[in-house]
Amino acid sequence: MFHIALYEPEIAPNTGNIIRLCANNGAHLHLIEPLGFDLEEKKLRRAGLDYADLTRVTRHKDYASFLAAMPGKRIMACTTKGSRPHTQIAFQDEDIMLFGPETRGLPMDIINATPLEQRLRIPMTANSRSLNLSNSVAIISYEAWRQLGFVGAE
Repeated sequence: MFHIALYEPEIAPNTGNIIRLCANNGAHLHLIEPLGFDLEEKKLRRAGLDYADLTRVTRHKDYASFLAAMPGKRIMACTTKGSRPHTQIAFQDEDIMLFGPETRGLPMDIINATPLEQRLRIPMTANSRSLNLSNSVAIISYEAWRQLGFVGAE
């Protein structure tokens, strides 16, 4: 199955929604610290608590620790600065979809370290800035899951 990684997420309800999303699509969620909230925060629990036991969530102390824990896996930088639409890549089992924090997105050093063909964006109308993080994760992760044949779905 694939992986979803949140680089320094800032808004608890978004992460709670993504926990719930991962429980439903089978993705392994990775939280890369520092987090902008406490994992016990009420808003996080309300959005995802009843799904927490159905989701694999791993915390990483920083981006270097995350990379060390994921050797050999292909990373897709999901960003408004992506070079290709998310529908124009053939997702593979164990791919990582990496998303940046809500207020600033992925840092340019991470984007630049990602091969051009693995920098994905969601098409939007002209003059649009970005989508909500949990909506973006849902759109891209369900496209990946669809391409993988909805493995594990009923």
